[in-house]
Amino acid sequence: MIQEIKQQLPNNIKLFIKREDLLHPIISGNKFRKLKYNIQEAKRLGHATLLTFGGAFSNHILAVAGAGAEFGFKTIGVIRGEELESKIDENPTLAKAQELGMQFYFVSRTNYRDKEASFFVSHLHEKFGDFYLVPEGGTNELAIQGCEEILTDADKDYFTHIACAVGTGGTISGLINSANETQEIIGFSSLKGAFLSDVIRNFVVKTNWSINDAYHFGGYGKVNDELIRFINSFYSQTSIPLDPVYTGKMAFGVLDLIEKGYFPANSKILMIHTGGLQGIKGMNFALKNKNKELISYDEN
Repeated sequence: MIQEIKQQLPNNIKLFIKREDLLHPIISGNKFRKLKYNIQEAKRLGHATLLTFGGAFSNHILAVAGAGAEFGFKTIGVIRGEELESKIDENPTLAKAQELGMQFYFVSRTNYRDKEASFFVSHLHEKFGDFYLVPEGGTNELAIQGCEEILTDADKDYFTHIACAVGTGGTISGLINSANETQEIIGFSSLKGAFLSDVIRNFVVKTNWSINDAYHFGGYGKVNDELIRFINSFYSQTSIPLDPVYTGKMAFGVLDLIEKGYFPANSKILMIHTGGLQGIKGMNFALKNKNKELISYDEN
């Protein structure tokens, strides 16, 4: 589903958003795309268990738990932060994942950094037996294959620019691979640092893309009053909820660049809504504790 953003924009620019967040109530947005072919591969290989990694409010953790419940897999989540083990009931993401059947293994932040090391994966096999490993954030070749299906032929013919949030680089890699070479693909980084371009180059050969890291608002999971006000204003004007970690920063960046004259006249821009709305509950919990403005959205 694509919605036009009905705002007064300069230079006859038109702005749209693709509602990937509406694909599935639990396996939302780009997580649906990333898991599609990984689920098929896990079934093909005869695995009964999916194991993956994530933090306290990870969209990916909840999506894998939902996929396991829907497609008949046992699921294991290796969670960053041992202190979270006693706080599951206070955490809407972990509580829902547990409700969906996910088993947790909480590890220290130091040990979590070794999650891709062969000795740590061997330890996980010793502890849990056989499993299909889905990387943190879900990005691998199969995930990118799924993300290549986000754009339709009509999207490739009509839009001049495609914008999306970037975390691990999988979604934008799929968009780059499937887009026309005449389209410009812009990724808005939710993290500090310019390292993402090197990651993405491992998966793409086209050059009609760029990473903008000017709108991370302090880094991954960081927000400020300006971003929260923008998300609430956008929701009030469009009835489209944005998450504060990814899509909210991307939409802020796109509209700011429009006002600054970055896009040529008559541009037709498509923003990809990558989901992640479940994380709003956790963010609002943190904002409430700081007596900050909460993010408005429809929970149903």
